[in-house]
Amino acid sequence: MNIDEALRFAESELEAVTSQDEINYNGTRELAEEGFRKILAAMFPMHMDHECDSIAHNLMLAAKNLCRSVAKALNDKVKAEYYVAELISRLPSIRNKLETDIIAAYRGDPAARNTDEVILAYPAFTAISAYRVAHELFILNVPLIPRIITEYAHRLTGIDIHPGATIGEYFFIDHGTGVVIGETSTIGDRVKIYQNVTIGAKSFDAAPDGSLVKGIKRHPDIGNDVVIYAGATILGGDTRIGDKCVIGGNVWLTHSVNAGEVVVNER
Repeated sequence: MNIDEALRFAESELEAVTSQDEINYNGTRELAEEGFRKILAAMFPMHMDHECDSIAHNLMLAAKNLCRSVAKALNDKVKAEYYVAELISRLPSIRNKLETDIIAAYRGDPAARNTDEVILAYPAFTAISAYRVAHELFILNVPLIPRIITEYAHRLTGIDIHPGATIGEYFFIDHGTGVVIGETSTIGDRVKIYQNVTIGAKSFDAAPDGSLVKGIKRHPDIGNDVVIYAGATILGGDTRIGDKCVIGGNVWLTHSVNAGEVVVNER
């Protein structure tokens, strides 16, 4: 069999085993990512609008791209339009929350010269922006698209925030590379996290067939006014870090900490 015959054979066999009932996801990721970029341009036109479009035009482009991507994920155009309209209506609230995150970064980092630098240069701003947009789609029960948006930011920044996490206002991630925040994490207001911090699962429950049990609380709760230094690992769905705690660098925590405590690695 020469190469042409092999190609024809493989093509026919692949077509035979590919279900025609599968949803066509072609372009879904690209549409969702472009939709997020246009939302960011609409919310921060003086910083993110590379093409000098109006806010209305950016919102129109965002809605168009997101409607197409969500429709592919749902296989339902009508529901897609409803969910995207709901997201667009929530953008002023998202923008207000991002303003608190920008202030937290400026106040929390002595190297930040101004808030413009935070918006344009800080990876945390990109990651948190993606999270805040994706979280609204997640709580609307839109499948797939929230993960695409946060994983887009993950690729750009090295910061992995699951869209299902619940994060309060004035949130700052300094440096950021290697940060992981799991799906069922909750984080209060005015929390500061440094690089390589993991807020993750301690263990995974398995069903009798060996598959992992989904939909349970797996990740920690972080209170208000908490600082978590570089390399700290906090694990477990029953782990609670109280308000105003300080978690030192490279600490490994699988138990709760009372409010106001300082935890350090004494090795």
